[in-house]
Amino acid sequence: MIATALQDAEPIDTRRDHVVASYDVSGIREGGALDDITGFAAALCETPVALVTLIRGDTQEFLGRTGTDLPGTPRAISFCEHALDAAEVVEFTDLVGDPRFADNPLVTGGPQIRFYAGAPMRGDDGQTLGTLCILDTVARDGLTPLQRQGLAVLATAALARLDVRRADRRVETLGSDARRALSDSEQRFRTLADTMPQMVWSTLPDGFHDYYNARWYEFTGAPEGTTDGEGWNDMFHPDDQDRAWAVWRHSLATGDPYQIEYRLRHFDGVYRWVLGRALPIRDEGTGAITRWFGTCTDIHEQKLAMEEREVISQELSHRIKNIFAVIAGLVGFSARGRPEFRQVANDLRDRITALGRAHDFVRPHSAASRPEARQDSLHGLLGELFAAYRGDRTDRVAIDGDDVVIDDRSTTPLALLFHELATNATKYGALGHADGQVTVSVNRGDTNTTIAWTERGGPAVAQPARVGFGSQLIEMSAVRQLGGTVARDWRAEGLAVRVTVPNAVFSRAG
Repeated sequence: MIATALQDAEPIDTRRDHVVASYDVSGIREGGALDDITGFAAALCETPVALVTLIRGDTQEFLGRTGTDLPGTPRAISFCEHALDAAEVVEFTDLVGDPRFADNPLVTGGPQIRFYAGAPMRGDDGQTLGTLCILDTVARDGLTPLQRQGLAVLATAALARLDVRRADRRVETLGSDARRALSDSEQRFRTLADTMPQMVWSTLPDGFHDYYNARWYEFTGAPEGTTDGEGWNDMFHPDDQDRAWAVWRHSLATGDPYQIEYRLRHFDGVYRWVLGRALPIRDEGTGAITRWFGTCTDIHEQKLAMEEREVISQELSHRIKNIFAVIAGLVGFSARGRPEFRQVANDLRDRITALGRAHDFVRPHSAASRPEARQDSLHGLLGELFAAYRGDRTDRVAIDGDDVVIDDRSTTPLALLFHELATNATKYGALGHADGQVTVSVNRGDTNTTIAWTERGGPAVAQPARVGFGSQLIEMSAVRQLGGTVARDWRAEGLAVRVTVPNAVFSRAG
């Protein structure tokens, strides 16, 4: 009782330092004993930096590290200091906007950290020794539920690894007591895995499945041990078995992370969609894979919802396509009784048709209706627009240079811009002659992309005396809608147009 009272009265930092002193801190850090866990955490959470930290005195030491060579930092500027007393994973989504960290040198200079998440490593005695944390140089909305759970599991695994190393140091003097401690650590891991909502499994380096947690057996209803080895494959839908095996064999052969969606048989006999993921654990010295650690997450409801949204989206896009066709038909019908407006009506109908082709290119498609070209490709869009002008000669309109990622926001003005250039070339320029050709060259720079339209082999051209509607439409598309510039060169051998557009306009993804 007296000893307990004295221990309770001892300052927390002093107690922590006593516990930390019992670990092989230098050996763990120099040997990289925890780097596989930080590598796993960085991959799981998609961040450049992951650390296992230990607080001792005025210092924060990095026992495991991925993405940095720093051995540690002063405790005074440590983000982990704020996670030590937390009961679960702590996240700071935008450090610049947080008054606690806005002037932190790790934020204002050096690595310029913007996002932090840390899971406390708390021992059996309730003492928090440090954290498993991840860092990013961009602000984020936060971790997914799976990433938060995975970070907590990995923090427990890191602490268990530390406990094993401490136990190894005691083996020389404690003998059987150390072996019991190691067994207890393994039991803690199994207990933790059984409390997770995900199905957890592990395999030997050759892929032999030797462990499943309680969630696996609850989900599948399989008797314990019946899915060890290769028996797990029988739980997949017959149509998914070959594909799942192929992906798994690839990961075993290359060490690449394993990720696949497949249908897993539920205990009620119904197959449900799950997401399977696994990462390898490597030997700290040789780098050889020693185990695979994986999870299965039930995504059946999300999968069905996505399929329903895709059907609705395709139906809406199909109706919009029909609207373009109806409008074009109405324009043609209205012009029949007014011959003097026929040419204007034809031009308007052609422009509406071009917009329809652009919409059809980027709209959601099924596997059967999807165009051959990538739907986020500028080259693909231009190829679709110019198909009607090429005829039997594929070189009549040639596209070369860099490809650029586009989306639905930029597709409409791009379609109008190049439809007008192609139409004018057909009426007055190179595409109106059998030997005429057009080259479209794309050059993507650091901030802007230049698209050069060059005609040759057509009639001699000269700058028109007045600016027509088509030219105004080109200006509207390139300047007002895309925020770019247009430069024309009325060369005798053919028109040359240079369009410069900011890169950020092509796609929301930048």
